[in-house]
Amino acid sequence: MLRHSRTLALLLAATLFSSLSLAGPAFENTAIVRSVELGGSLVHLSTTYAIKALEPGQTVYHIALGKDEREKTSWIEAKVKGQMKPLAITELGEDETSTAHLLAVTFPKTLAINGTVNLVLETIQTHSTHPHPERASQSDPQLLKYNTDLFILSPYTTLVQRTKLKSPSPNIISYSTPEGVDGFVRDGSVTKSGPSITYGPYHNVGPSVNLEFLSKYQQPISVHYNFDHPVLEITNLERSAEISHWGSNLNIEDKINLHNAGPILKGHFSRLEHQSQNFFRRLSPHILSDLTLHLPPGVTNVYFNDLNGNVSTSHLRPAPSVPKASKTHQYSILEMRPRYPLLGGWNYSFTLGFDTPLQDSVSWDATEEKYIVGVPVMTYIPGSVVDEAKVKIILPEGATDIEFISPFPALSSTISTHITYLDTTGRPAVSLTYKDLTERHAAMIFVSYKVPFAAHMKKPVAVGGAFLSFFLFGITARRINLRLHK
Repeated sequence: MLRHSRTLALLLAATLFSSLSLAGPAFENTAIVRSVELGGSLVHLSTTYAIKALEPGQTVYHIALGKDEREKTSWIEAKVKGQMKPLAITELGEDETSTAHLLAVTFPKTLAINGTVNLVLETIQTHSTHPHPERASQSDPQLLKYNTDLFILSPYTTLVQRTKLKSPSPNIISYSTPEGVDGFVRDGSVTKSGPSITYGPYHNVGPSVNLEFLSKYQQPISVHYNFDHPVLEITNLERSAEISHWGSNLNIEDKINLHNAGPILKGHFSRLEHQSQNFFRRLSPHILSDLTLHLPPGVTNVYFNDLNGNVSTSHLRPAPSVPKASKTHQYSILEMRPRYPLLGGWNYSFTLGFDTPLQDSVSWDATEEKYIVGVPVMTYIPGSVVDEAKVKIILPEGATDIEFISPFPALSSTISTHITYLDTTGRPAVSLTYKDLTERHAAMIFVSYKVPFAAHMKKPVAVGGAFLSFFLFGITARRINLRLHK
């Protein structure tokens, strides 16, 4: 996970990187191997750096990403191969020549001279594919195109590097053949084997972030392939999570705008053709007919509606409630079918809501005398990317000393007041906004707060006062005579 803990040492490395590391490289890449899992809205990349230290006492390694690659990348995580704990990553921004985006990775221990380590960089790219052709009829296959750069950038010399792109289908329409790289290859520049395209291995690649190398050797490559699943985007997600201590309940409601980013439908939609494809189980891959979502265990009062009202074409298989401390990974399964099939270029807006027992999400910190509640950022829709998301967590009325921790950096965060029925002064609400979320972002936001005893009594006092006022008004009204006398 990308971490923004900027220490003094890393800031110094960011300042002196271009003047020191490029002049006298402290590392050498004995090998760089990149694996690209092609998909729809999401493309997963795994890059392994076999690193050798050329100087003693090295703790910080620099990774270079192309500017276009960094803009597409929504998730970054670095680990030592074979270890589970992520390493600290610091964004250094663009180098002085603006040819690459630099990241600083801190090793868990110092490397001695000639010391080696295998570093694995996991990234997820969003919006990096596009339909080609852009329009398709109802029965046409769905073809996507993915573009990237040939060479993996690095500020250090690389003895050998290779990039392997794997399609989910062996039906690959076309792929690029590099030119002008004969000085780096020994056998062939590109090979195809089933659903995989391999570029390289390329040998003795010098530091590739300088303008001379990029202008002479770097070049775009593309793969045109068949994709048999809908390309889904959630253009806007608004999640509201309301915490109720009196009801011991956590209510979550999502307002979702779903978009099929596959090829736009060419011609008119035929219901007869769609029913025929559905009957023979030959539904076109770019048509979304149903969704399967994983909801928390113990959910109740699940509702699914759109602009026309309740949608009854859904089925819930609930799992029993699981205590917060339990390590059991259980979930409820919701099978939902939209009101109409979602074809390429079409949109569908709906609302999904449910209740969960508060004791499954809340814990008590006796030291600080505070409640700690975990609220999931989103309910992930398989294969989708969330373009924009806003999460609003509504706390009990009278909550104080509010603190929150996001599992990854938010674009913005605010604390406001939310007023609803039976409230007196309103409830504090924490709002966070995000962009380009993937399945790796489906984590927990933790909010801690205090609720004094007087705040707990606000609602019953308000309800009691309202009923008392009503009865006093009724008693008084019975004693007032508004009839006209002769």
